[in-house]
Amino acid sequence: MREDVVSSGLRVEGLSVEYAAKRGLGRTRGDTHKALADVGFILPTGQTLGVVGESGSGKTTLGHAVLRMTPVSRGRILWDGVDLATLSDRDLRPYRRQMQLVFQDPYEAMNPRMSIGRIIAEPLLLAYGLDRHARREQALRLLKQVGLDESLLGRRPRALSGGQRQRVTLARALATAPRLLVLDEPTSGLDVSLQARVLNLLRDLQTDKGLSYLFISHDLAAVAYIAQRLLVLFQGRVMEQGPTDALLRHPAHPYTAALLAAQPSAVPGRAPKDPAPAMNPVADPVPGACVYYQWCGKALPRCRMEAPDLTSLGADHLVACHYPGHETTSIH
Repeated sequence: MREDVVSSGLRVEGLSVEYAAKRGLGRTRGDTHKALADVGFILPTGQTLGVVGESGSGKTTLGHAVLRMTPVSRGRILWDGVDLATLSDRDLRPYRRQMQLVFQDPYEAMNPRMSIGRIIAEPLLLAYGLDRHARREQALRLLKQVGLDESLLGRRPRALSGGQRQRVTLARALATAPRLLVLDEPTSGLDVSLQARVLNLLRDLQTDKGLSYLFISHDLAAVAYIAQRLLVLFQGRVMEQGPTDALLRHPAHPYTAALLAAQPSAVPGRAPKDPAPAMNPVADPVPGACVYYQWCGKALPRCRMEAPDLTSLGADHLVACHYPGHETTSIH
């Protein structure tokens, strides 16, 4: 996506998160583990970027890093042109109201001893110092926005269904009138009908409020429904990114094709006939090599010697592969 078409929103450049690696499995003291390596993307106002990849790919780390909940090793997090990565905790405070996280497990994100009304109203007290009456009125308004009624205000989280709890976490996230929501597996653990209701609610809220979403999920069907663009992560590296429909129908990277093969329902009738090999890597990548070559069934000698750069295939479609399109011949 060209820089000149983005007037506001989120732009991430070269974002890296590194941790000191634990000893064992051949590691020595001083080694580092790269949870994210040079991740970049653009998320314009009012749009959704889907972030997909298997467990351990760095999806949640990316969401937390964007919100400065995880220390950033390198890179820029530009929000309306302001680099959040350089700000102190004090200077970050006004921006934190604009960027909120919706957790994967809504029950774990709530204090079980607090009423739903208090849970939703807590950000209103911390951010605006509203009195009790004003907080209750705002909490009721927020409940109605997510399709819940006043009868839930006095209940505890354990008395709610999974779908209701997820809507409560959305209501709480909306309390500070944010512009960006980082949604970490928001439909995980819900049955199909509840997933559909939550996704429809998210689309309605986005239309009404002009919200931007960083939508983290392993569910490609959900991502296909809600995201205009897609970013594919593997071991903290961007394998492919571009328009969602293009990536799901004609993936250029074998890892994207592997994800599709694991979830053929994401694009009915378009799963690869010859799925990519098993995933779930257990080791850090070999230095200097393509991060995926050990699991790629069509890797060539160059892949073992040289890591590919993220290059353009046109139409805002980027891929980190020396031989893009190898896995697409059976996807029609």
